[in-house]
Amino acid sequence: MSSAPAPRWRGVPRIAEEAVERARLQVVPRVRARAPRVPFVILVGAVLLAGTVGLLLFNTSMQQAAFTGAELQSRVDLLDAKEQTLARQAEQLRDPQRLAEQATAMGMVPASSPAVIDLREGRITVPGVPASPDDALDVAPPEPVKPAVLDPAPIYRDVTPPATATPQGEQGTAGEQAPAGGQQDLPTDDAPAQQ
Repeated sequence: MSSAPAPRWRGVPRIAEEAVERARLQVVPRVRARAPRVPFVILVGAVLLAGTVGLLLFNTSMQQAAFTGAELQSRVDLLDAKEQTLARQAEQLRDPQRLAEQATAMGMVPASSPAVIDLREGRITVPGVPASPDDALDVAPPEPVKPAVLDPAPIYRDVTPPATATPQGEQGTAGEQAPAGGQQDLPTDDAPAQQ
């Protein structure tokens, strides 16, 4: 007969035995790997120190900026006040009343009729009349007049001095004693003073 092939299950126990041997667990001693603490502590300390120094530098720069800002603000205020003073002085110098007074003090008078010159032809089309000192204007403003309501006539009143006071217990000039309590009757506006 022919030989039959060998069954497959015969090779299985051998593979299973090899797998069991490989899968057998063994207790391995525990390896305690400690991370060194010193570098970690140094790292944390360096981060904290860097943060503190950074905050100090930031605070110092902010304070410096605040002082600089306050100084610049005071300079701005000073320059603003100077600008206002100069603007006020310029307005006073440009005042027409002041200019007219200065011109009058220098002997200038306004032209009564100016001459007109044609520049294209180079001749006088309207002859002018020279100004004289009689043409001068009175540039001083008139004195203000006070209304009668604000300037009433004065009212005079004659005031008679009161009788001479005498100390308590002494007699007055008319031989009368002072009333009790040390007070004397003083004359009023309605009654004339006694003498």
